[in-house]
Amino acid sequence: MGGDWGDVCEEDRHTNAEALVHGARVMSVYVLGPTQRLWIITEADRSSTTLLLPEEY
Repeated sequence: MGGDWGDVCEEDRHTNAEALVHGARVMSVYVLGPTQRLWIITEADRSSTTLLLPEEY
């Protein structure tokens, strides 16, 4: 909600900004350690947000 998308690349930041305008899915990434990341995905209709590790996708 605050536009903090964590450690996403510039292209994904742009995609997220567009998603807010057009109602698409938003994805955040946070580095948990040297080899582990956490993905946070909010669905387009904002009905749910899922936290998962990339290998769970």
